[in-house]
Amino acid sequence: MICTFEFHPVNMKEKITTVLVDDENKSLLTLRKLIEQYCPELIVLGTAGNVRTAVEAIDSLHPGLVFLDISLPDGNGFDILEQVEYKNFHVIFVTASDRYAVKAFEFSAIHYLLKPVNHSELQEAVSRFFHRQEDILNENRLHILRESLSNRHEKIILPCAEGFCVVELNQITRIEADDNYSWFYLQNGDKILVSKSLGNFEQLLKDLPFIRVHSKHLINIRYLVKYVKGKGGYVIMQDGSHLDVSESRKREFLDKIRDFARGLG
Repeated sequence: MICTFEFHPVNMKEKITTVLVDDENKSLLTLRKLIEQYCPELIVLGTAGNVRTAVEAIDSLHPGLVFLDISLPDGNGFDILEQVEYKNFHVIFVTASDRYAVKAFEFSAIHYLLKPVNHSELQEAVSRFFHRQEDILNENRLHILRESLSNRHEKIILPCAEGFCVVELNQITRIEADDNYSWFYLQNGDKILVSKSLGNFEQLLKDLPFIRVHSKHLINIRYLVKYVKGKGGYVIMQDGSHLDVSESRKREFLDKIRDFARGLG
């Protein structure tokens, strides 16, 4: 696919210039039409369908934002990010509807859109971009995204008041709900307040040694010291905390403990 260049005489203080990268022409056309119809604050300067033309477009046009497909015929989106000389732009990845890919983006806290893109999700992604332009895509995030796409979930990026924190998963002892926020408790005694609900992390970490034992508590089984029986019972964690186990979650909790113990054998 040939890279196209279209220059628009606009006030760049009010508009954000963009480049779209996707090897599927239908997806490119759809995204372009959605941007034109629902995101007038964006101006599409060019499109590209492979790594080579994408690098050429970004280095020539200097966009503020790039919509980047991961999988391309001559490489992937990471190749583009490594090869471009101009790097002062933000990225919204576009990916196929794959639960592993979604989990990878959640672990790395990188903006993404799922194909087929719809206008409401596009508007939401663009809104997040405008509200978090200081949230720069850096090598740390890309490294975690690459690891997660390979199903190696070793670290997670947590948005916090100062920006974001990179945390090793095996250092998280437990997570506690605080209305629509979550407190992360770390092995070194630190606490991090994250502006996402506990339910979000329950889904994200469910395939790892984490289990929700209560509406307020999600624990890392590796830091469990003792379970005390009762109607629901309670757990004692390595940091000395005593956390109730909901009666409704007791069976699932005990089953996961057994599965975890078998995996250690």
